[in-house]
Amino acid sequence: MAPLLFLRYTPLSYSEIQDPAMLKGIPSFLKRPGDSIRQLLKSERPQQSAQHELRIVSRDEHPISRSGISESALKVLYRLKKANYDAFLVGGCVRDALLDLHPKDFDVATNATPEQVDRLFHNARIIGRRFRIVHVRYGREIIEVTTFRAPHDTGTAKSHASQTDQGLLVRDNVFGNIEEDALRRDFTINALYYNIRDFSIHDYAGGINDIEQRLIRMIGDPETRYREDPVRMLRAIRFAAKLDFNIEAKTEAPIRTSATLLRQIPAARLFEEVLKLFLSGQAVETFRLLREYNLFEQLFPYTEEALQEVPDKESFIIKALHNTDKRIQQNKPVTPAFLFAALLWPVAQRAFGDLIRSGMPPVPAMQQAGQQTTAAQVDFTSIPKRFSQPMREIWEFQLRLERRQGKRAYQTAEHPRFRAAYDFLVLRSETGENVHELAQWWTDFQESDTHSRRNLVQHSEKNDKPAPRKRRRRRSNNNKSSHHKDSSRKSQE
Repeated sequence: MAPLLFLRYTPLSYSEIQDPAMLKGIPSFLKRPGDSIRQLLKSERPQQSAQHELRIVSRDEHPISRSGISESALKVLYRLKKANYDAFLVGGCVRDALLDLHPKDFDVATNATPEQVDRLFHNARIIGRRFRIVHVRYGREIIEVTTFRAPHDTGTAKSHASQTDQGLLVRDNVFGNIEEDALRRDFTINALYYNIRDFSIHDYAGGINDIEQRLIRMIGDPETRYREDPVRMLRAIRFAAKLDFNIEAKTEAPIRTSATLLRQIPAARLFEEVLKLFLSGQAVETFRLLREYNLFEQLFPYTEEALQEVPDKESFIIKALHNTDKRIQQNKPVTPAFLFAALLWPVAQRAFGDLIRSGMPPVPAMQQAGQQTTAAQVDFTSIPKRFSQPMREIWEFQLRLERRQGKRAYQTAEHPRFRAAYDFLVLRSETGENVHELAQWWTDFQESDTHSRRNLVQHSEKNDKPAPRKRRRRRSNNNKSSHHKDSSRKSQE
């Protein structure tokens, strides 16, 4: 690989570099976060401030290859280029490729407007009102295409952008050039652009240096940027957990005091953010950071309240999130229904206990507890019915698993929701709830042959209380005699 050489608008000559032997490729310096780029170049260049010089890394000086880029993303890039538009891969996919993390999502930035992009692709659709973007769909893959953004606070921009009195951006469709777009992005590590024309990387905000230092740094004033979009606080946590980076001191400072700003964000958007937070493969660390920075209680206030009352319940959630991370690492599916069932279980349990103490039978008590928990949570993060319904069924199934007499055990084991409910029961058992014997019984039942299953059921019938049976109401003798008299009278008539 050729020496690593960062270029400005005017390329550096070789004579300007004091010791070319010190130059290394990007993969090598990424593995040595203690060394700075300034040391590698033996440069006296000062630390970059809010205004950064453009740095260009040519193709032979970085590890990103088109073979690692989605074919769909390449189609979008080349069609935009063919139509004489500028087109760049941008953000997380460039960052992750530099870190050898094999990005799955590829975003494109261009100087074409949404309408121009839409006309280029028959499989495109403009979405969003607050922030208009274009989705170009190839089968199940979606390439997100954004137009370069410009500052929203200039006089000419005000007709295309609006903010609340608290500073929240509710509309932001001010288009600009690539330099303006880079400084409008949230973190420096996301302001990296891969140029399809010459395969170079353009760094407008010192992102490569922060990748080397393993830092999450906000572009601009952090407090102002959090007011513009409070979700940026969640993104800071997600990147810190996913990349094992530290949050830079100035970026970190306002988070705890600004956490309540998340209440301004629509519950539907926060649902999507929760999925990104906990389904990224680092759910346990994400949970820890969210609680540390007072953000978890903005997303799940009733769960946080329950954890404050009974801290032991935290072990259940951590165990569930650990299993979620493990499944993701093994490329196994994870359903949001199970995730939310675990995160809200302390709330549902508390409601169930209150209803039982009020005299309500267990089954209707669990049903009502599930409804109450869901109704309370959707004010903060919406839960689509396709997830909230199976979530409540997982809870209700915990009671059904207690009934193992006769054919009931066989019918329960064949139910579509059984596996999720069983896994949930095992989690409860492993984290101290008094259901160990029940969880072990169902484990043995699944691992047994037909004869052994029959013995397990017979044994449980001797030890378990039989399920209450509904009695048919009998007519009283008085009713029978009156009915007989009426029938006799009619026959005589």
